[in-house]
Formats: sequence, C-alpha cells, structure tokens
Amino acid sequence: MGTVETLKSAGVRAGDEVVVPAYGNAEAARAVVELGAVPVFADLEGDSYCLDPAAVSDVVTSQTAAVVAIHRFGRRADVGWIREVGQRHGLLVLTQEEPGADPAGAELRRAHASYLDARLSGVRTPTPAVGHTYEQYVVRVPGNGRPDRDAFARTLRAKGVPCKVPVQAPVYRMPGLRRDVFLPQTERAVDETLALPVHEGMSRRDLQKMVSACNALGGLLQPAF
Repeated sequence: MGTVETLKSAGVRAGDEVVVPAYGNAEAARAVVELGAVPVFADLEGDSYCLDPAAVSDVVTSQTAAVVAIHRFGRRADVGWIREVGQRHGLLVLTQEEPGADPAGAELRRAHASYLDARLSGVRTPTPAVGHTYEQYVVRVPGNGRPDRDAFARTLRAKGVPCKVPVQAPVYRMPGLRRDVFLPQTERAVDETLALPVHEGMSRRDLQKMVSACNALGGLLQPAF
C-alpha cells in the first residue's frame, strides 16, 4: 500500500496537517499534497538524519493528524520516541523504508563501514547504530559547508572515488512544496554530507585508496568558527 492509500485508510483528510521529514526524498510530502492535506516539515536528528522527536513535538498543532517517519541511509528512525509523541497528541505514526533500500549485502556493507570507521580521519564518519545496514555511507566534510564539501567531492572524483551528494536540497525548497521555513540541522546536513561508496563490488584496495584520498584532503579543511 502506498503512502497516499495508507494515510487515507487511516482517516487523514484534506486540510489535515501531516508531519514529514525535510531531509531526503520528497515522496512523503508529495503524497500528503496529493491527498489534499498539508505537509509540515520537522528538523532532523543530526546523527541519524531521521526525524528528531523533539522537532516533531515542536511543530504539532491542533490540526496535525499524522507523522511519517522514514528510515534514512539504512539507519532506523527513533520510532519509539516518535510514537510516544504521537500517543501524547493522538497522532497516527507511519514508518517507511527509504525508496530503493536493499537489505541484500548488508553484512558486507557493514564490514566495509567498519573498516572505514577505523581509518578515516579527514571526515566525520557515521555514528554507529544497532541494525545500521549502510545503504549509503554518509560522512560530513569539515570546513565551511557546501563550498568545501563540493570541492572535496570534486577532488575525490578526480582521484577515482565515485562519491555523491546524497541530498541536494531540503524538501521545503523543492517545486510544489516550498515553504517559508528554515530548519538548521537539515540545512547543515544538506551542505556538509557526502556519500562514500561501500557497495558489495568494492575491494580492500578500493577502500584503502578512498581512505588515503579522504585523509589527505581532510587535513586541509578546518571547521569555521
């Protein structure tokens, strides 16, 4: 059952507010709009990139009917706390996997991630979490946000490391979903994050090459104060 059908079957009506993530794909927000309801964006939790339960609580109003929590990059959202917020306010809480999530190969991706965790020093590595499947290995690049992150990515690609920016813009800046809001953790994540490859086809030599390239570059960047 798709998001629209799930929300409709749960009793969400046109005009209701539904809390959705601002970081990641726009599927949930577009489903809310398709139903005639109103997407309300909540900030993320900086380690998981999933909805922050405190931020969810902050945006709940008398018109809020539901919350859609999406597991991000293979890490689970804090569903327990979000459900507690939902129970406190009488809200439906839906949880979803990120589109394209593939549990196959998770053990090898975890092994690659463990190798990188122990050796990368030029970037901030993902915060470990039980059950993380590392659909993407998302790091933070130190320095002054997007300009340094983009320069870092270009240099890595020139060295043969096929990294990518996982989220290009907050959902509230996308066509048809624009809202006059500013969520600081979301903005910061959009500007700093970079996904490094950890797919099953990678060899130990590939990982070593990536570590060397990242660590050499990371020493050139310092956080802004």
